[in-house]
Amino acid sequence: MVLSSVLGFPRIGANREIKKAVEAYWGGKLPEAELLKTAAEIRKSNWATIKAQGVDLVPSGEFTLYDHVLDHSVAFNVIPKRYQGHGLSLLDIFFAMGRGRQQGGVDVPACEMKKWFDSNYHFVVPEISGDVDFKLNYNKALDEFKEAKAAGVTTRPVVLGPISYLVLGKAARDASAGFAPISALSKLLPVYEQLLSELKAAGVESVQIDEPVLVLDAAASYAKEYESAYATLSKVSPPIVLATYFGRLGDNLSFVAKLPVAALHIDLDREPKQLAAVASAIKGTSLVLSLGVVSGRNIWKTDFAYAASLAEEAIAVLGEQRVVVATSASLLHTPVTLTNEKKLPAEQLDWFSFATEKAAEVATIAAYLSKSSSPAVLAALAANKESIAKRRAFEKESDDAVRKRVAAITPAMLSRQNPFSIRVKAQHEHLKLPSFPTTTIGSFPQTKEIRTARAKLGKKEITEEEYNEFIKKEIETVVRFQEKVGLDILVHGEPERNDMVQYFGEQLQGFVFTQNGWVQSYGSRYVRPPIICADVSRKGPMTVEWSSYAQSLTDKPMKGMLTGPVTILNWSFPRVDISRELQSKQLALALRDEVNDLEKAGISAIQVDEPAIREGLPLRRVDWDGYLTWAVDSFRLSTAGLTDKTQAHSHFCYSDFNDIFPSILALDADVISIEASKSDMKLLNAFKEFKYSNEIGPGVYDIHSPRVPSVEEIKERITGMLTLIPADLLYINPDCGLKTRGWKETEAALANLVEAAKWARQTYA
Repeated sequence: MVLSSVLGFPRIGANREIKKAVEAYWGGKLPEAELLKTAAEIRKSNWATIKAQGVDLVPSGEFTLYDHVLDHSVAFNVIPKRYQGHGLSLLDIFFAMGRGRQQGGVDVPACEMKKWFDSNYHFVVPEISGDVDFKLNYNKALDEFKEAKAAGVTTRPVVLGPISYLVLGKAARDASAGFAPISALSKLLPVYEQLLSELKAAGVESVQIDEPVLVLDAAASYAKEYESAYATLSKVSPPIVLATYFGRLGDNLSFVAKLPVAALHIDLDREPKQLAAVASAIKGTSLVLSLGVVSGRNIWKTDFAYAASLAEEAIAVLGEQRVVVATSASLLHTPVTLTNEKKLPAEQLDWFSFATEKAAEVATIAAYLSKSSSPAVLAALAANKESIAKRRAFEKESDDAVRKRVAAITPAMLSRQNPFSIRVKAQHEHLKLPSFPTTTIGSFPQTKEIRTARAKLGKKEITEEEYNEFIKKEIETVVRFQEKVGLDILVHGEPERNDMVQYFGEQLQGFVFTQNGWVQSYGSRYVRPPIICADVSRKGPMTVEWSSYAQSLTDKPMKGMLTGPVTILNWSFPRVDISRELQSKQLALALRDEVNDLEKAGISAIQVDEPAIREGLPLRRVDWDGYLTWAVDSFRLSTAGLTDKTQAHSHFCYSDFNDIFPSILALDADVISIEASKSDMKLLNAFKEFKYSNEIGPGVYDIHSPRVPSVEEIKERITGMLTLIPADLLYINPDCGLKTRGWKETEAALANLVEAAKWARQTYA
């Protein structure tokens, strides 16, 4: 019999219950007991939902109120000293590490965040030093296993593996010079032994240990650590299912196949070609092979015939009893359920599968492979065959004009008229900015009033004209504030935008949208990714009206704000029938038209944000060049039509740029802004090393935290930046957009930023 498995499930609730409860707790409107009660209700609902789909192996322990890696850090007592000694509960320490805290006499910034491999999910980076006192503050995996059992569901606990945890961490500020987090493995393993032995004593039948770094090139250097760690853990643990995802094992298979674990999970959604090598490598062992044939990263309905063919290939080598059908990764990257989608046409609804439906898919495929004669299974197979055939027929249709335009792209379309050294003179003459120019990244607070107005428009409770008048007033409020506080390059604040990707998708051909397709990005920040389903083109100007109106209110330069083609692609659910390159270039051509129209309308600085360009980088270095070529070309295609006097800005966040710095240079943006405050400005070393000569604005404060930085704090950051960046190239700005912040903290933080910039002009100019 072939079993079915789900590696993890969305933890947000079908109606975003966790977001609402967590934010109410932060606001002092919900007691801790009620927050924990809501969390328990969502966990119980998740387990019941997965079980109801017929899944054999139901996960537990992967739920979190903010981030699963952060949960791991607090549970294992990896708590930096700055969060200790304030009399905070473990829950409040947990949230302080995730988002900072500035209340009750406690003023601490948040820990650094990074992207979870090549996804748009952010994890909180563990801070490790030789002095960390690893201990088990609580056994979350055990607690939730018992909780599920009491609810009538026997689960398989999920734990982040010790080596992935350490490799994803960073040396703490107080760590000795040259300290590598992996060197703490021997101190960490006893805590894992305790956790796993407690699971075994509680009757846990198997435990899923996630080791996603095994799909990275770097994992090869940790082969000995893997061998010693799992030799130790396997002696005290329930049978271990070693889970890898998002990529291929590659050469790491040589040592992974020998590890003393009970089962190995591989991602066949991303890397189906690895199946033959993996099956062959473990054939002579007793390892069970878990096959990730149902995508945990996309929302397209699984082709049962194709998925089953992969499983049958494995069964032919290993036998039915050694094969499990599973999701490729945790389903946290997908929306909860299609049942909440009431507006999609039936044809489009039939294309998709969200987390709940994906759980049913793995169960159905496993039942088919187990030769089930259940009428429900046979009906599901027949319906899937018909559905896939209809979608394939739709996918064959294309927009001939769009395809011809992409085919007609020439090298000349990828280059500005002159190099930056010439452009910058024209821009300085045109814009007449002071030294250390101040600006923001784009968005201003999305207030309750803005959201209410947008909802009323959607319900037709107000007219389009009334809504537009409301938006104009909001834009004027933002412009007047920026003038008052003294910023140099202004933005219109984006009150008309629901999301930096969805907003553009709604104005482009080729996208469809969900009502409730929410996915967690970080903490309580959820996004609703658009779905690319056809060739993409621009219907007409998308931002020109609002940017032009904002510019009409002020004599200061107004930035036009666009989301770049690679980011729109990476933060959408893309098509899987054509290449990402083709989709990106279609988006780039649409944005090129918008950029050119903004310039014609008198906008002298245009920001094309690419925060996801690093995120989309393939996990294996051998695959980088192809991606970077079309990603850079797509950005340049968007911006190269500008004249010399117009600045092309771009923004990047939460990324390590060192490895791809030549590609950052190749973008040829006039001004870039980057996240720097939470990474201790270590990213800036690359800009000095590579002698970056264009203008740059490293973020001087973290906008993902509600705390307000002092003037002195920002001065210190500017001083540090000037050791790495020439004064004539430095812009002063926050880390990211201000959409999620409140007005009170925004006003205070930007006032301090401007004051610090004035100080810099007096001190360094």
